[in-house]
Amino acid sequence: MNIGVIGAGSFGTALGSILADKGYNVVLWTRSGDQAKSINDNHINNKHMPELVLPEKLKASTELLEVVRGKDMIVSAPPSHALSGILREIKDHIPAKIPIVSASKGIENESLRLVSEIFESELPGSFHSQLSYLSGPSFAKEMVRKVPTIVSIASKNEATAKKVQEIFSFKYFRTYWTPDVVGVEIGGAVKNVIAIAAGVSDGLGFGQNTRAALITRGLAEISRLGMHMGADPKTFLGPAGMGDLVLTCCGEASRNRTVGFRLGKGETLKEILASMNEVAEGVKTTLSTKNLADKKGVEMPITQEVFKMLYEDKDPKEVVKDLMGRDLKREGV
Repeated sequence: MNIGVIGAGSFGTALGSILADKGYNVVLWTRSGDQAKSINDNHINNKHMPELVLPEKLKASTELLEVVRGKDMIVSAPPSHALSGILREIKDHIPAKIPIVSASKGIENESLRLVSEIFESELPGSFHSQLSYLSGPSFAKEMVRKVPTIVSIASKNEATAKKVQEIFSFKYFRTYWTPDVVGVEIGGAVKNVIAIAAGVSDGLGFGQNTRAALITRGLAEISRLGMHMGADPKTFLGPAGMGDLVLTCCGEASRNRTVGFRLGKGETLKEILASMNEVAEGVKTTLSTKNLADKKGVEMPITQEVFKMLYEDKDPKEVVKDLMGRDLKREGV
């Protein structure tokens, strides 16, 4: 099997590494000639994980169409804000009837489209039954190190979901399939917003009680938005819901938690983002989630406060004060 992976960031590299480790021929697309050379010559992604050796069957190319043409499966893992442009460039070159797996997480700022809605808008209808979406508690470097990991594969087409599940499943990488595309998408996107809040809490020096509170109430508002949009509430108890939320809020490797932690320590958002070589999706997703919640009439207080920190320079200490001072209510509301 020949597989193309669009995006040589940490997660795209990790997914490509698993597939290459299974014995498939995998080629990653990167914009960087230096990065491609490092992967091809030394089996190392010098930009994102220079300390890890990648499988020999994992190659890289700077030619996007080369990564797409003649493949038996496409895995798409660019930052969500770059997705529309990439799909427009490749849509006439994707082989018919092959699985297309998205691993991007986010909500488009201008249109408020989920990643699945971007795919269905940008690709012809003949591809829609071949689409699936991968999400779950999965730090990239641990995947490359072959640490046991589980994820969800969501697709509206059961045959596609099961096919992708079989292709990805390996001795250290277990997949569960679900028809709930919206739930998996909302869980994967909005957990990054809550992770920023958890990082702020840690940066301010609060304890694990506070982090647990943010995770608990964060899951409540993720579920509230998801169910309003038609998601199955059980999805938010699985890998793409609670699993991904806990990992991203607690793991020191989480880029979004790191953004929040540094905000809590007093750094500005501009300083933080300028020093990072990978995208923290939660920053852009906070804006789109806040606007989507407003549009749908869904109450999301943590998201609203993270928005005020990121886009209105609200003091993190005031955010905590306002969240703790909200009107008392019944649990589950």
